[in-house]
Amino acid sequence: MSEVRIAAEPRTEFGKGAARRTRRAGKVPAVLYGHGTDPQHISLPGHDLMRALKTPNVLLRVQGLDGGEELALPKDVQRDPIKGFLEHIDLLLVKLGEKVNVEIPVQVTGDIAPGGMLDQQMVQIEVEAEATQIPQAVEVDVAGFKVGATVLAKDLKLPRGVALAADEELLILHVVAEKTADQVEAEISGEAPEAEAETAEAGAESTE
Repeated sequence: MSEVRIAAEPRTEFGKGAARRTRRAGKVPAVLYGHGTDPQHISLPGHDLMRALKTPNVLLRVQGLDGGEELALPKDVQRDPIKGFLEHIDLLLVKLGEKVNVEIPVQVTGDIAPGGMLDQQMVQIEVEAEATQIPQAVEVDVAGFKVGATVLAKDLKLPRGVALAADEELLILHVVAEKTADQVEAEISGEAPEAEAETAEAGAESTE
């Protein structure tokens, strides 16, 4: 679990104009909340925060607060849809030993057997873990998987102390038959392959 120290400053001005001034100063407006406490409105250094957020579920040790430093997890990160810069972030207070529900990336390794295509349905999975022991990802080794192979949420090998919080039967990935050139061309053109069209017609006739 990655932990990053970051310096906070209190915010006393609110609204769009104040937020723009904060961002022009190279900082990001933020709200720190949780454990039944009143929300704390703060600003964080934009460059340091951007680097920290490159790590999924990074644990932030927020310093410079009135009540002393606190541990927090990013919960809602808002970015400019065009330029991508950070506009605002919500931080959830956490304590040592406290368990939280978070989503972690599903990383696929290995190569499947020839003749198949890997269809990954879920790129993240929700788990329960201690706030200071959140794994950065869960790996799925698909080496040698053949057509028809599937991996459900319950099949994931989670680290010790981490529990699945999602539906056990949730489909993570499966291997499907590789598409032919005719099928790919038909999908692009929006037309069904001849064999599929004939099957559809036969089905329609049988119901008449």
